[in-house]
Amino acid sequence: MKAASLTSLLRRSNAASTSPCFLRRAFSSEAAPERKVAILGAAGGIGQPLSLLMKLNPLVSRLALYDIAGTPGVAADVSHINTRSEVKGYAAEEQLGEALEGSDVVIIPAGVPRKPGMTRDDLFKINAGIVKSLCEAIAKYCPNALVNMISNPVNSTVPIAAEVFKSKGVYDERKLFGVTTLDVVRAKTFYAGKAKVNVADVNVPVIGGHAGITILPLFSQATPKANLSDEDIKALTKRTQDGGTEVVEAKAGKGSATLSMAYAGAVFADACLKGLNGAPDVVECSFVQSTVTELPFFASKVRLGKNGLEEVLGLGSLSDNEKQGLEALKPELKSSIEKGVAFVRSS
Repeated sequence: MKAASLTSLLRRSNAASTSPCFLRRAFSSEAAPERKVAILGAAGGIGQPLSLLMKLNPLVSRLALYDIAGTPGVAADVSHINTRSEVKGYAAEEQLGEALEGSDVVIIPAGVPRKPGMTRDDLFKINAGIVKSLCEAIAKYCPNALVNMISNPVNSTVPIAAEVFKSKGVYDERKLFGVTTLDVVRAKTFYAGKAKVNVADVNVPVIGGHAGITILPLFSQATPKANLSDEDIKALTKRTQDGGTEVVEAKAGKGSATLSMAYAGAVFADACLKGLNGAPDVVECSFVQSTVTELPFFASKVRLGKNGLEEVLGLGSLSDNEKQGLEALKPELKSSIEKGVAFVRSS
C-alpha cells in the first residue's frame, strides 16, 4: 500500500472521511458503523501516539482513553483533531468501567517499557499484575470486545488474559489477540532495504511469538521475491528478532520502541475494525490460541472477520533454516506461555 505524504494528509479539508496516511481505505466514515475503541494505558509512551493514530482512523466513532494519570490532558489534546471520533479521557480505577463499557475493540499498551539490560522476563513481574486487573475489568464491562494485547511480554500476557477470561466465564478464543505486528513491520522494512524493493509492496509473514528467538520471520515466503544469500537471510532474521533491543540501546536508557509499536498497534486495530465491519480477506499475523503447532498459543497469519478471529492459517512451506528456527523457539515459547498461566492460577 502506498503511503501519502504528511503534507498531503494535512491539506485534506475533511480528514474524517479519509484514511490516515498509513491505513488502507475500507469504508468511508459516512458508511462505517459506530465503533468504540478503548485504549488502556493511553498516557504512556506507546499510548499517546497510538491515541493519535486511532483518532485519525475513520472507522472509529468513539475513542476512550484510560490511564492512571494524565489522561484528561491527552484526551483534550487529541480531541481537537478534526476527525470523526468523539474522544473522552478517563483517569483512575473508578473510571475504568465507564471507559470500557460498549467497546468493540480494547487495546492494551499499559505497563512499563523495557529498559537497557531488562529482559522481557523482567517485564513479566511488573506487567503481569497490571494486565490481570485490566482483563478482570474487561470481563465485567465489555466481555464481547476484541482485545488487542500490546503489553509485554506478549508471550505471557496473552495467556494471562485467557486465564482471567476463563475464570470469569467469558473466554472466547476468537476475541483475544497478541499484537505481533511490529515484528512484521520490522521484517518488511529490513527486507525491503536489503532487497532494494519498494517497502509498500513487501509482505513477510512472521510466526512464533513476540520475543527474541520466538520471533521467526519467514523470508522464504517474502514477496516480492529477491535473490538474497543465506547470510543475508540470517542477518535479517537476527535483526528482526533484536529489533526491540536495537531501539532500546539507541535511545540510551530513555525509552523503548514506542512510536513504531504505536504504528503497528494502530495497523492491527484497523484490521480488526475492518473485519468487524465485514471487509473481505483481512489477514494479519497475530499471537492467538492455535493448533498449528503443539503449543496452545502461536503467532501466524490469521483471517479476521465479524466475529474477530475467523481462521488461523497454516504456516505454509518453510525453508530448512526456518524449520530449525521453529523447533528452536518452541521450548522458550512454551515456558513463557506456562508462566502466564501459572501466574493467574496461583494468584
